[in-house]
Order: sequence, then structure tokens, then C-alpha cells
Amino acid sequence: MSAAPLAHERRPTFYFLDHIKSFSPVFLDTEVDMTAVRQHRADAQAEGQHYSLVSYVVHAAGRVLAQHPEANAAIRGNFAPKVAKFTGVAGKVTFDKTVNGRRVVLSTVLPDVHEAAQADIQRQIEFIRDGDPETMPQLAKIRALRKLPVPLGRLAFRTGIRGLAKRPQLVGTFAVTSLGHSAVDSFHSVGGTTVTLGVGRMSDRPVVRDGAVTIAPMMRLSLAFDHRVIDGAEAADVLTDLKTRLEEIGSHIPEPATTEDTAPEDTAPEDTAPEASAAEDVPAAP
Repeated sequence: MSAAPLAHERRPTFYFLDHIKSFSPVFLDTEVDMTAVRQHRADAQAEGQHYSLVSYVVHAAGRVLAQHPEANAAIRGNFAPKVAKFTGVAGKVTFDKTVNGRRVVLSTVLPDVHEAAQADIQRQIEFIRDGDPETMPQLAKIRALRKLPVPLGRLAFRTGIRGLAKRPQLVGTFAVTSLGHSAVDSFHSVGGTTVTLGVGRMSDRPVVRDGAVTIAPMMRLSLAFDHRVIDGAEAADVLTDLKTRLEEIGSHIPEPATTEDTAPEDTAPEDTAPEASAAEDVPAAP
């Protein structure tokens, strides 16, 4: 047996996990028929545009949460708790990165995903996925945080995310984390937001349609919600609406054109996550 101090690279994750101890998570899950998504991906690929599964989930969740303001919220305080409902929807996405030879989880916040084009969402995901965590300006605060002594680092982290006004910019109003590149069908994670979505792998499975068994691409989708903010009925409506939107992707109103290139918001530490696959380009997830 050997023991050593916690690596500096893992300190932000340690602070994050300490922060979410106050959460009261409840877990739901469903299965999504990804036939429409698979066709949409193939059509986009034929035109030279790649979309990861996570970009579909972020894009759909942004629209759904805009219709569920009770879930697009955050809470602060124990003795005099306050709940803030946000007008915009910001999605946090986790990534597995290697820093000084150690695998760590970082995240980026994608702003205004309730109105962003999917191509813009995909571009921002790729920006962080392919960037160098040791040089990217979006990770400067995390690099500074891991250099602090643990007591100061914990204090700095808590102070930084204490206020409700900055929560959307720092941790998003919902989180998405994926293990879809691995042999993982379903999992649950608490991402520091009222709603956290867990994306499993997409695989062909037997399903029943019109009384007959057929094969369809299916994906497990989980939702963890903070019971302090919303109840199960509201969370179930969010998950159901998200499932419907993904399964009916071709029937939605065309989205706006892509915007000018902009970098994502500053990234923040997240819980745990393995590495994204080149095949799916899915960010890692706890």
C-alpha cells in the first residue's frame, strides 16, 4: 500500500464533489428511439456536417428547458433558501482531458442553447474537445485553482459559485454527460445543476412497432434532478418532452442559421468521465 497527497490536477474535481453534497438527487431514465436522429446525422454527413449524439441532446434540451422554467433554475441557501429561474438556457458539457499525464474531467458551458443552431453547438463542443487544456484561455481559472493549497482552493471554489446570478455562466442551467462511446447503456450523474442528463450508447435493439418486432437504434437517457428545486412530475415531463423531441427531430421548425465563430464560456471542473471516442466525438462523462 502507498499513500500520496491528492494530485493537483484532481483538486478541482474534489472541490466540485464537495459542493454537490448539498444536492438531493432523484434519478429517472427512459429509452429513446434514435431512428430519426440517425437519419438526420446521415443527411448532415452527406453535406459535410458532423453532429455528435451529445449535440443532439444539448440542442433538444435547450428547447425543452426553455418550456420548463421551473426546471431551468437553481437554489442557494439552507436557512433562507432562494430559487432563481433563468430566462436563458445554458448547457454544461463534460470532457475527459489529460493534464500532466493524468485524466481529469473538465467542462464547458454553452450559452443560449435554447436558441443556438445545432451546428454552433457542435462547433463549440469540438473547440474544447480538441483544445490544449494547458494553454486554452477558457481553462485559465481551473489552472489557477489547482495551484492553490486545498483549504484556499475549496474556499475559492465555493465563493466563485455561491451567487445565483453567475450560475448559468459558471455551471450552466443544466448539464449533459456522456458515456456513449463505451459499452455503457445507462448511468446517472449529478452535474451541479437542477437537471443533469446522462447519455448512454446508441445500439441496435429489438423493439415492437405496430405489433411486430423490428430492429431500431435505441439510446438510454437518464435524468437526475435536485428534489429541492423540482418534484418528480416536473422532471418526468422534462424527460418525456426531451424523448419526444429527439424521436421527432425531423418535424421541428428549421433552426436559425449558424452565428459567427465564438469560443465557449470558461470551463469548470466536473465530476468524473472517461475519454470521448473519435467515432462518436462524444464528450466524456461521469
